[in-house]
Amino acid sequence: MNGAVDQLLARLRTEDAVLVRVESTQGSAPREAGTWMAVWADGLTATIGGGQLEFQATQEAREILAGTRRLDGVQRYPLGPSLGQCCGGVMFLTYRRIGAADAPALQKELVAQLEPVALFGGGHVGAALARLLAVLPFSVRWIDSRDGVFPDALPAQIDTEHSEPVQDAVAALAPGSRVLIMSFSHAEDLDIVIACLKRLRTRNDLPYIGLIGSKTKWATFRHRLEARGFTADELARVTCPIGVPGITGKEPEVIAVAVAAQLLQSLG
Repeated sequence: MNGAVDQLLARLRTEDAVLVRVESTQGSAPREAGTWMAVWADGLTATIGGGQLEFQATQEAREILAGTRRLDGVQRYPLGPSLGQCCGGVMFLTYRRIGAADAPALQKELVAQLEPVALFGGGHVGAALARLLAVLPFSVRWIDSRDGVFPDALPAQIDTEHSEPVQDAVAALAPGSRVLIMSFSHAEDLDIVIACLKRLRTRNDLPYIGLIGSKTKWATFRHRLEARGFTADELARVTCPIGVPGITGKEPEVIAVAVAAQLLQSLG
């Protein structure tokens, strides 16, 4: 499963596009600032919200590709009667022609605006989650202590890291990372949870810590963590079991959907 960034980079190897980006919005709007789409001569990658606005922006972008129009700076689009949309707000768009030479910088730029996730564990559930998160608004740091567990080809939104001991990777996580813990061993899981809780004490910049496992597993972990001096308030920062309630399937892909949904809920 490849996300929009991968689709953009793949097609950009052979043809130019115009990158249309939402710079800001006022009032009710179909998408938020940072949203983008790539307009090709005969297609689109991603979306800025559909409707008449996207139709007009696509037409204008194709005129830029054809060399018949130039749009500099930020363009204002009221989403009222003139566009036939009932949102009632205002969207501000920019247009930028891009080609193969722009790909490396563009990849960094687009991935940097995604929400960071740290995924500990390269097993079946970890792999299913990585594939799913790659088509959602997340960038993934995928971490394992074992060699050779990651696929050779990965989407642009995923970076891998070998860390031994695995918990050492916690200190270097991007601020604001949502952490998912599902390593191959309970001992590693516990070490990662401890490292995350210690980071919360000093930096308080991990908004979600999710640990795979049952209520029984968490009861055991909770007892060990309390013995290490962690308070009830600190332990309440860990979500275990993970995933939205009501999804009971144990298949890796089913678990991945439940966990991804919970991550999206955590974005507020």
